[in-house]
Amino acid sequence: MSQNTPDTAMQTIDITCHDGTLLKGHFLPAHAGGQAATHAPVLLCPATGVKQHFYLRFATWLAAQGHDVMVFDYRGIGLSLQGKLQDSRATLAEWGQQDQVAALDWLVRHTGHDQVLLIGHSAGGQMIGLLPNHRHVSRLVGVAASTGWFRGMKPSFRLKARLGLRCLVPLGTLIKGYAPTAAVGLGEDLPAAVARQWGQWCAAGGYATNAVKGRPQLDFHGDIRIPITVFHATDDDIATPTTVTDLMRTFPAARKQVRHIAPGEHGLKSIGHIDWFRSSHQALWPLLAQALREPN
Repeated sequence: MSQNTPDTAMQTIDITCHDGTLLKGHFLPAHAGGQAATHAPVLLCPATGVKQHFYLRFATWLAAQGHDVMVFDYRGIGLSLQGKLQDSRATLAEWGQQDQVAALDWLVRHTGHDQVLLIGHSAGGQMIGLLPNHRHVSRLVGVAASTGWFRGMKPSFRLKARLGLRCLVPLGTLIKGYAPTAAVGLGEDLPAAVARQWGQWCAAGGYATNAVKGRPQLDFHGDIRIPITVFHATDDDIATPTTVTDLMRTFPAARKQVRHIAPGEHGLKSIGHIDWFRSSHQALWPLLAQALREPN
């Protein structure tokens, strides 16, 4: 099934994970100057608690730059939620080990490209070390990507994050059967196990490495050798210099660079953790496109 926009033919797609879970996504064919794709395909992986529709304007813009673009919802959220949220048994680890894996496989098969580019927003850029098919990614651009380590957050936000993820959300989960993260300003409501792991990983540092401790056969962090560029804003309370560094250390063999972006330098009052993909922040989009195209 497809739906047309003034800019491109946007296709709704089904993605089947290895464990049989069905995900919903969108595929946007490149349409630069009316031509087919002139650059490598892009897999856009969302942040925790952010639905795929938030990224569609950016994805449409990126398709106009000559990239085929795919975005999707993780299991238990958005269009990929099957049934009631309180009945979802999705985990954060599965978002990497199952959902990102299946999305990457779909894009490779559909475009015929053996390697694609990955833009990951926050958690979307933090889990490549969980992907057994990571060799299909030629470059990772992380946007506000970090480990979200509580101890590395700005002090003004650290208490709020700890209180929310380690106290209020677990309490709300006991009452509702799902994580009421929206009530504490942490995105869409989440499956209980997703929020539980999120809090555990942020408390421990190292983020996705916590999913594979003691299981080296499932840990691909040391195998990641591609270029990784991480953008984070100077006014981001979560992706700080310390939490970004904590993420980068988990990829010891990768070629890494970090870009600190000040809102005022781009005519913006703020960027924070989320606003990179808003239409109001289109001034930032060429930075991301340029990073995708840097020579390896």
